[in-house]
Amino acid sequence: MATRSREKAIQHEQARDKRPHAIAKYIRMSPSKVNAVLDLIRGKDYFVAVATLKGSPRIASEPVLKVLNSAAANAEVNQGLSKDTLYVAECYTGQGPTLKRFQPVSKGRAHSILKRTSHITVVLDQRV
Repeated sequence: MATRSREKAIQHEQARDKRPHAIAKYIRMSPSKVNAVLDLIRGKDYFVAVATLKGSPRIASEPVLKVLNSAAANAEVNQGLSKDTLYVAECYTGQGPTLKRFQPVSKGRAHSILKRTSHITVVLDQRV
């Protein structure tokens, strides 16, 4: 039994993506708002992406910039890559858990309010 799990662990490690990445979970912002910002930086060089996010007026650019900087730091520290050669290979957002709240309205009724959260993932790669 233990031999099979060791084999599975080895196969999983070989199939794992080795590119530097960072994930921010449970960000209190709608995934659609975050996705609009991620579309701006997808495929761009690291420094161009940072400049784009710093100049963007959208509220979602702040958490995306944090995740991008974290991924670049992971690339430098863990894999010894230079920031000059990095670019945004993949960036996407997934929906996290939704907080459900209620707004009281007239005649004893209530309207539901959905406060959405998102998980942001940024994957960097080295230009060849």
